[in-house]
Amino acid sequence: MFDKVDQKVSFPELEKQIMALWKEEGTFQKSLELRAGKPRFVFYEGPPTANGRPATHHILARAFKDLFPRYKTMKGFFVERKAGWDTHGLPVEIEVEKKLKISGKFEIENEIGIERFNELCRASVHEYVSDWVAFSERMGFWLDYENAYWTLTPDYIQSVWWALSEMWKQGLVYKGFRVAPYCSRCATPLSSHELAQGYRDNVPDPSVYVRFRLKNDPKTAILAWTTTPWTLPGNVALAVDNDVDYIKVKDGEGGFLILAEARLEVLNESPEVVDRMKGRDLVGLDYEPLYPYSVPSEGRAQYVVDADFVSTEEGTGVVHTSALYGVDDLRLCQETGIPFKHTVGLDGKFLPYVEKFAGLHVKEADPVIIDDLKARGLLYKSETILHTYPECWRCKTPLIYYALDSWYVQTTARKKELIANNNATNWVPAHIKTGRMGDWLENNVDWAISRSRYWGTPLPFWVCEKCGDQKCVSSSAELGLSEDTDLHRPFIDTVTLPCEKCGGVSRRVPEVLDAWFDSGSMPFAQRGYPRHGEKEFKETFPADFISEAVDQTRGWFYSLLAISTLLFKQNAYRNVICLGLVVDPKGKKASKSRGNVLDPNYLFDTFGTDAVRWYFYTSTQVGENYRTGDAALRETVQQFFIPLWNCYSFFVTYARLDGFDPTQPAVPVAERHVLDRWLLSKVSGLNAAVSGGLDAYDANEPARRIHRFVDDLSNWYIRRSRRRFWKSQSDRDKAAAYQTLYETLRTVCQLMAPFAPFSSDAMYRNLSNGESVHLSDFPEPSPHQDAQVEADMARARQAVEAGLAARDAARMKVRQPLASIALPGDTLPEDIAQIVREELNVKELVFGAPEVKLNTEITEELRLEGLAREIVRAIQDRRKKLGLNVEDRIHTRYEADGMLVRAIERHGDYIKNETLSVTLEHGREDDFDGDQLMLEGEQIWIGLKRN
Repeated sequence: MFDKVDQKVSFPELEKQIMALWKEEGTFQKSLELRAGKPRFVFYEGPPTANGRPATHHILARAFKDLFPRYKTMKGFFVERKAGWDTHGLPVEIEVEKKLKISGKFEIENEIGIERFNELCRASVHEYVSDWVAFSERMGFWLDYENAYWTLTPDYIQSVWWALSEMWKQGLVYKGFRVAPYCSRCATPLSSHELAQGYRDNVPDPSVYVRFRLKNDPKTAILAWTTTPWTLPGNVALAVDNDVDYIKVKDGEGGFLILAEARLEVLNESPEVVDRMKGRDLVGLDYEPLYPYSVPSEGRAQYVVDADFVSTEEGTGVVHTSALYGVDDLRLCQETGIPFKHTVGLDGKFLPYVEKFAGLHVKEADPVIIDDLKARGLLYKSETILHTYPECWRCKTPLIYYALDSWYVQTTARKKELIANNNATNWVPAHIKTGRMGDWLENNVDWAISRSRYWGTPLPFWVCEKCGDQKCVSSSAELGLSEDTDLHRPFIDTVTLPCEKCGGVSRRVPEVLDAWFDSGSMPFAQRGYPRHGEKEFKETFPADFISEAVDQTRGWFYSLLAISTLLFKQNAYRNVICLGLVVDPKGKKASKSRGNVLDPNYLFDTFGTDAVRWYFYTSTQVGENYRTGDAALRETVQQFFIPLWNCYSFFVTYARLDGFDPTQPAVPVAERHVLDRWLLSKVSGLNAAVSGGLDAYDANEPARRIHRFVDDLSNWYIRRSRRRFWKSQSDRDKAAAYQTLYETLRTVCQLMAPFAPFSSDAMYRNLSNGESVHLSDFPEPSPHQDAQVEADMARARQAVEAGLAARDAARMKVRQPLASIALPGDTLPEDIAQIVREELNVKELVFGAPEVKLNTEITEELRLEGLAREIVRAIQDRRKKLGLNVEDRIHTRYEADGMLVRAIERHGDYIKNETLSVTLEHGREDDFDGDQLMLEGEQIWIGLKRN
């Protein structure tokens, strides 16, 4: 019944064989068909962008995303595994720019053209699809790629348009002039949650303190601080706090400085205070502009104003204000009516009228501006600081804050609902709900959805050229276009509508949509809802489960929550596992520059997919980072997969020898050996623990429980039961041992199938007439749990541990039998006490002692028995050196004298049974493979020959 098992297994090769079987048999499709019509368990696949190859960190998320659908399928649910592709946005555009060796919008529009550029973007997102499919198959992540959704299809885009139109009807979409994070290379604003995707630590930036001289007292200057000198040519005001204490001190250069009293530490020397005042006493004072570029032709600027955002925790207690390059700055100037205009263009370079710095990029201008201020006596001091600075999450350009017109979705109007829906969601780990995600929602800002780019879902907003009336469309039909019309730029840009108000011509706004809105729309857009797919959408919304890494908290997790809350008044997912990041063994992020990037195919081909997956399930708590490297994965193979395989190999080897038939009537559990009853009880408990953990979306503890159980199976049950399998007679006890181990191995394969799909299937198939474990039902806990047996065995193992420690302290080899040992605690049942005696190699156990105490007196009989055990070890070592199989029977010859001969004569039957020796005879023979060695100070020659 069982195929022969190679004990020296190559797990990567085994996985390739199983992968080929799955493909040949259509195992994945069969698993879907098997559960068709059953209750649904809904899983959403977070769509990757296929314009780059998958990396090791993708294994992590996909390991968890595969685990729970496999488990729920085995539990009887129908789990659709619809794949998806995220196809729009800057990641795609930047990749195409690199291939074309161009950079920026000017070259795209004037050298390539939008039509050609978008054609290349479309091709780019298909480039690595086959790599992603192969990657998913190799790591055992079952997905339906034949029916995948693509965010670039007209069907998908129209569903996204419908979502925007619904928000438009609610009055939640508006165009606003606001300061937003802005990438000058990509020439587009970013949303606040995109901002959270990219920060760089320890970025050096200037820290400058600048004198703003008062108009009515040029010898007195207000001291202000900034880390963005490039904003100084646009300065229009200085902000103070009405209630803060300010002081006037002597400046070392013959003048005076005004700053907050709490910030005296920034001065170069101990100050001499000449006056004190409140912030309100400074409000209204005019000062000399640093530069003429922001002096208004009409209205008032360059004066001191009161503001609610002034801090005395850093700087000088005076905030330099340039309206267009700070959120608070713009709000303040709009509230006070201070005029403003841009000094910097959309390319991040100073505009021509800013003559001193015209054409310089803002970051290039910083040192030039500092030198200019110094030359004019306006620089008090300049330093360099290291801080965390935002960068474009795709092109890595440092971001600036820049005021411009953008389209927004007013998520702040639904803040309470967002928070309530998040609180109703099960987060793993739990602290993310109220921590990272909760904090984000508490400080929610409106979603900037427009991007001044090319390859994306076009915003469906048409504006009348004549009267300015705005309209949001929800489908191709509203534009008089067919369902399959390509809706991308530049084709959609040529579509006009008659204005319903004045009859004028309405044209589409030029922007495209934030790609995060695309991916956050997948619950309904993957179905084409609401134009069709209504039944499928209602059956699959919300998801029962999603999972990605922690960096998606403010990415995909947020976009799903926000869109579904605004459209459907609930979250798009019930349970979410938020994973940490994959780092190198030293805790550093993987990067090509550090040379610490792990190729996933190298990991698969060296250690096997199952080992990598198992490491991610067991190595650290969910939410923590995974220090991943060769050593950790090698340890996973050696400490779990090899011991498990050895247990399986042991069973199959002896089951084949004895012709074990699992269909024969079972020995009643109550009549089996105590080790069998203990193991079956442990299996039942393991079963309940694994199911309970996975039902609670805990992958760590179930996998670790399986790991610990395999250790018990290998190092306690099988080690203690070997003789029951070795013995030649096929009695009831031997049958019980086979039945117990067979049932246990099959159950373990099923329990670990969602975690390690390849090795579990390989073993299960051989134990189950070729049936795939993934088409079986997840096991239910058996009625064989016996808490008393488990408790007694636990006490026995503690007694063994204490006894072995005592032997070690007395320097007594375990192979040397002793007369007795005294142990603390109550007497154990005899069948378990016998196990303790054998483990400690003592003739008698005495319970109830105050402490462990060995009887170390060794009689001649004990000595001979100890030597017999040494001889057994020597023969076993010889068997290994000769490469004999565990089941091979042998003939043994020896040549010795003295105590060793007496030991063999006295304990010959024991030696033969332990070593599978058919004969044990004195004297050398040439056809025996032998070796001379020293045992306990005496010479002996031992030779073996396969029977």
